[in-house]
Amino acid sequence: MQRNLYLTTTPVEEARAAYLEALRGDIRPQAEMIRVTDALGRITAEAVYAKFSSPLYNSAAMDGIAVISSRTDWASESSPVLLKPDEDYMIVDTGDPIRKPYDAVIMAEDIQETPDGVIIRSSAPAWQHVRPIGEDIISGEMILTRNHRIRPIDIGVLLSGGVTEIPAYRQPRVGIIPTGTEIVEPYDNPREGEIIESNSRMFEAMVRENGGIPMRYDIVRDDPDAIRESVQKALDENDLVIVNAGSSAGTEDYTVHILREIGEVFIHGVAMKPGKPVILARACGKPVVGIPGYPVSAYLAMENFVCPLLGALTGQKEAEGTTIQAVLTRRLVSSLRHREYVRVKVGKVGGRYVCAPLARGAGAAMSMVRADGFCIIPQETEGYEAGETVSVRLFRTMEELDRTLVCIGSHDLLLDIISDLMSGEPEGVRLSSTHIGSLGGLMALKRGEAHIAPSHLMDEKTGIYNESYIRTLFPGEEMVLVKTVGRVQGLIVAPGNPLGIRGVEDLTRVRFVNRQRGAGTRVLLDYKLSRAGIQAADVSGYDKEAATHMAVAAQVASGEADCGMGVYSAAHAMGLDFIPVGEEEYDFVMRKDSLDMPEVQCFLRLLGSEAFRSKLEELGGYTLEQPLKIREIPTGR
Repeated sequence: MQRNLYLTTTPVEEARAAYLEALRGDIRPQAEMIRVTDALGRITAEAVYAKFSSPLYNSAAMDGIAVISSRTDWASESSPVLLKPDEDYMIVDTGDPIRKPYDAVIMAEDIQETPDGVIIRSSAPAWQHVRPIGEDIISGEMILTRNHRIRPIDIGVLLSGGVTEIPAYRQPRVGIIPTGTEIVEPYDNPREGEIIESNSRMFEAMVRENGGIPMRYDIVRDDPDAIRESVQKALDENDLVIVNAGSSAGTEDYTVHILREIGEVFIHGVAMKPGKPVILARACGKPVVGIPGYPVSAYLAMENFVCPLLGALTGQKEAEGTTIQAVLTRRLVSSLRHREYVRVKVGKVGGRYVCAPLARGAGAAMSMVRADGFCIIPQETEGYEAGETVSVRLFRTMEELDRTLVCIGSHDLLLDIISDLMSGEPEGVRLSSTHIGSLGGLMALKRGEAHIAPSHLMDEKTGIYNESYIRTLFPGEEMVLVKTVGRVQGLIVAPGNPLGIRGVEDLTRVRFVNRQRGAGTRVLLDYKLSRAGIQAADVSGYDKEAATHMAVAAQVASGEADCGMGVYSAAHAMGLDFIPVGEEEYDFVMRKDSLDMPEVQCFLRLLGSEAFRSKLEELGGYTLEQPLKIREIPTGR
């Protein structure tokens, strides 16, 4: 056999890109349904939605007593109140159901037991120490996007949301063939001229680490017929084949000749030291990689060529943790008694990293799924003020953060759709969305803590959405308004509308759940109440707030409220009825110079895509009469 002479070599990046391009039609990831309990490390093939809310019922957040909050109104240090068992209170432990007429919990350490009952010295507002239905997870809520690597916390949240099976990319089978007459299996007394085979075991571990299933074959001697037979067998049984050793220029290096006989060799030799004699080939429609025998060369070849193939076959995006400095968007208050780990979302805005705190409760497992990292508040520190620079321990890579579009403002289900679509884009961009209401989002945008702010704030004088707020908050700045969708706002009610609710004029006779202050939905409600001559104080539940439209729907679905203000898509997702109140405009606000960002360009492209339109039609309650009309808003100089 003549020597394999390769006089030119291909740069590593060029070789990898050319190989992946040549194999594009052969290495598409395939999906399968797997049990959540077996899903650790697997990659989701589609977005996953919760089947159930968590908690499933109103539950005690503390050990103590469940009380009727109105019967505690007059309790104080100077005027304690005696509560009687079974009449005014019942004993509860953490996690116990809180049923009517009880609507609050007083901690055990805040009561004084007596033979006649318990004495309390402070009032208990409604819902104190009570976890409402859906506080953590809401039925129909997106738990995970596609292309998400399953972590232990994800398994817990999926099961809490009633999900027992998920669509995941199939783990590719990888055939590993060690070759060489001098190669032997490990044993106690190797003889001169024998080399203990170890590379294949390293390959097995790297394949597992990158989401594949390794299939290691017996050592094959340096014989072309034996190597050909082993390669053919591996091709029949696997999705990808690795041939170790025999790829160089020696007279007994047969691999490249065999691969040219049974398939196609794209590249033989890359500009990498060590590791130059790499073979990148295809046979029987499957990738085959010839890897040199020296261990360091073998490792580098695996890292540079096989691991990217496994990533393409599994949808895997590798992430490594690190610590960065980021500007805090909201004040964080903490106790002096302990170190606190606050889950945060992180992105890069205006050349600096910013972090937005997520839910801090011990039961808020979903915030772990959403988080990009931890902001650690040390013991004996009372917290941090908004605008301070803090350390953040990341779950994601810096590259992911640098390609993150930070979105803060009004909530809508379409943000989940865009997030899912962006996660499937080849640019690798992602959407980080935090819901604090339209006005809160505009203020975050003003402080330079977000790239875009979804908003639907109506000017009560003109009926025009968002423009007057932009002119007021951003004087002298070049701002744009991306007109996105019309959406139907209304009253979310139980199926069949058993109370016969027709409009806001009926809110004085039902139990209501509201949105938080600063939310555009609440602004619209206040406008409608004013037009109807109704005072906020006349609406039972006006001060009971929910952070999202889905949270409002969850309260109605559970029977904790008779109705709430929200969008049609949330009612539809929860199987509830809906009384339209009016159509509004849901838009995105940003600075004009942000339009040139690749992340924004991807975001805008997807907003105009057929995939996005199709998803909105499934949700219902949206119109796209003027999608992506970008309007510059004059703000004065």
